[in-house]
Amino acid sequence: MSRTHQPDPELTHRLSRRGMLGVAAGATVAALLGTAASPAQAAGTTDAATAGKGRGRPVLPPGRLGIQLYSLRDKVSTLGFAPVFAELEKYGYDEVEFAGYTQGSAGPITLAQLKRLARNHGLTPIGSHVGYYSSDPNAYTFAQNLDKVLDDAQALGLKHIGTAAGPFRYGTTVDAMKRAAEEFNTYGAVARARGMKFYQHNHSEEFAFASDQPHVRLYDVLLRETDPSLVYLEMDIFWAYVAQFRFSKRPDGTPAPFEPLDYVLRRPNRYPLFHVKDGESDPSNPFGYRMVDVGDGDIDYQKFISAVTRLKGHRLAHHWQAEHDNPTESFTFARRSSEHLHALREKC
Repeated sequence: MSRTHQPDPELTHRLSRRGMLGVAAGATVAALLGTAASPAQAAGTTDAATAGKGRGRPVLPPGRLGIQLYSLRDKVSTLGFAPVFAELEKYGYDEVEFAGYTQGSAGPITLAQLKRLARNHGLTPIGSHVGYYSSDPNAYTFAQNLDKVLDDAQALGLKHIGTAAGPFRYGTTVDAMKRAAEEFNTYGAVARARGMKFYQHNHSEEFAFASDQPHVRLYDVLLRETDPSLVYLEMDIFWAYVAQFRFSKRPDGTPAPFEPLDYVLRRPNRYPLFHVKDGESDPSNPFGYRMVDVGDGDIDYQKFISAVTRLKGHRLAHHWQAEHDNPTESFTFARRSSEHLHALREKC
């Protein structure tokens, strides 16, 4: 397996994901277009997708490969959504998950135009990340502007609307998690009334232990206190494995191992969405992994995706979103991720 070393991910960066897209990358449009895959390269996606036929069923279910557009924010802000969607169509993507609905320096776009543009490129908008709360009463968050957030999600035809913000509004105690869970239940009820599912996307800190009850894992409190018919989870698989590295011991040093996949297999209906993000194991790194392109790391996605999709009735019940927080070249990341995931085959 090839290796591509990337800078270590930064905690402050990943917690800033709640913001909207719109920061210009500083490169020219011409230079960026020069990095797009040629038709010959794009054909490689089809070759990869069909490679290995006869060696088992494709691990990736048909029509369920998406990408979190945060990974392509540099291209969106300089080129706009249209060229980005055109590339994703060539690479074989089926779905997109938004991290904001603006194009930054590429110019304004309406939600109706954005929905139509995705449809014209064979892409289904499947979800979106929005902030959880803010001290600004006018902020575009669930806590401050719930109706506006859901209005926009409905305008795009989203089936899921969620947040990548941690549930730490009130702190890291058990009661703090219960308060956040109560608010999530409220958002989930309002979203369900509009035909959508509210979800929360994890980083690694959700798997830490409560500051007042160090034998209790915060993620377990969140799962227990949220109504499974109202609040869903989007497991970021990379950050879950980082959490396994960081929080497999309690603060007193006693073992507390856990397996991210087991959380899903015990309650598969709670995980409609996943972030497929890869990491190369590096115990010297405080996170235990270096974030790399999908296929360059040590997370066994053949095992993980197969285990979920082999569950009875779950072959098409989940959506798999490729992501990299800081890809070296975002179009290359998108293309290679699709090639790798389409090429995976279940073991005979």
